[in-house]
Amino acid sequence: MTDVLRRGRASLAFGFFAQGATFALLVTRIPAIQDRYGVSDALLPVFLAAVPILAGVGSVTTEQLVKRIRPSRLLRWSQPVVLLALLGAGAGGDIAELAVALGAFGLAVGALDASMNMLGVSLQRSYGRSIMLSFHAAYSLGGILGASLAWVGAHWHLALWVSYLPVVAVLLPATLVGSRWYVDGDPAPLEERQGGEGGGVVFKLLLPLCLVMTFAYIGDSTVSNWSAKYLKDVLGSSEQLATVPYNVYMVTTLLGRAIGDFGVRRFGAVAVVRLGTLVAAAGFAVVASAPGAWVGMLGFTLLGLGLCVLVPQTFAAAGRLFPGASDAAVARLNIFNYVGFLVGSPLVGALGDAWSYRGAMLVPMVLVLVTLVYARSFAAQPDRYGGGHERPRTADVGRGSNGL
Repeated sequence: MTDVLRRGRASLAFGFFAQGATFALLVTRIPAIQDRYGVSDALLPVFLAAVPILAGVGSVTTEQLVKRIRPSRLLRWSQPVVLLALLGAGAGGDIAELAVALGAFGLAVGALDASMNMLGVSLQRSYGRSIMLSFHAAYSLGGILGASLAWVGAHWHLALWVSYLPVVAVLLPATLVGSRWYVDGDPAPLEERQGGEGGGVVFKLLLPLCLVMTFAYIGDSTVSNWSAKYLKDVLGSSEQLATVPYNVYMVTTLLGRAIGDFGVRRFGAVAVVRLGTLVAAAGFAVVASAPGAWVGMLGFTLLGLGLCVLVPQTFAAAGRLFPGASDAAVARLNIFNYVGFLVGSPLVGALGDAWSYRGAMLVPMVLVLVTLVYARSFAAQPDRYGGGHERPRTADVGRGSNGL
């Protein structure tokens, strides 16, 4: 493997790490942001919904921009905007400034998520074997760090800008330097460009992966938004213990992604996705039927191990399904990340209020199980990674971003 590929992989992994930390620092301090700006409970959902909606707009825009601008360049400049928007959300003086900061964050994070997954898919093609899960493992590690730093800021009652400034001061120059080694992989050879008309994206073929992405993020948002409340109000845990499930979920997500690529290489993506789906469904079932808090935490642990493989493998599958138009496929698929995020939390909340929170946990379980119906969409076609079926590794990996 060439040094260009190794540097490209390491720098992209650091970009995923930085984004994980940045996003965690925002979402875990929402109560502090609400208090700082005096955002009412009625207005807060509007702000929270605006971010993923604008992120979807950013992802759609990225699909058009990559026709003229390389994904590496979009990633290079969207990441600093995300970091500065985070700092702006912590340092603003009034609600209008918060709206501008969150708007910039949403648009930039859509471009960032789309472009870094584009680079991940193209790098995996150049490697000729599964490496996509390792990038998302770096994201999970960054999320754990960001959540830990957010806890420190809350514990010491630090002003938001004081919590955010050191992180931005470190990550912003580091990501700019690291972006010098991003690699834009060459598109697949012409004979591999199957699954679309003229090398384009046929949405009917992409739709199963869009549904899987949506259901995976409904499951993920259920954990992030409802695990603490569920443990405390339904399973009778203490307030301190109720903060543990999400941390456990993040750690098990990291562990599952760290070893997931080996599973894909050995058993294939279809088998790994099916196993992840069944483990995630079992996790929701355990949570819904748990007699107490510790059994509930076991369920959230299983959820982390199961859900962690679905999103990275969905992006990878889109790249394989449309090798001649993988950037466009990833950009469109990325929109359903935000759809799932928008739907998941309100869905569980409405069902919990109208029915029961135990029963509400069964709904994302059923939705995640739909992935089994579409598991064949993850088959490695036209090329299979691992299991004795690796493609020859690409010799010409395209031009690095510093060749722009």
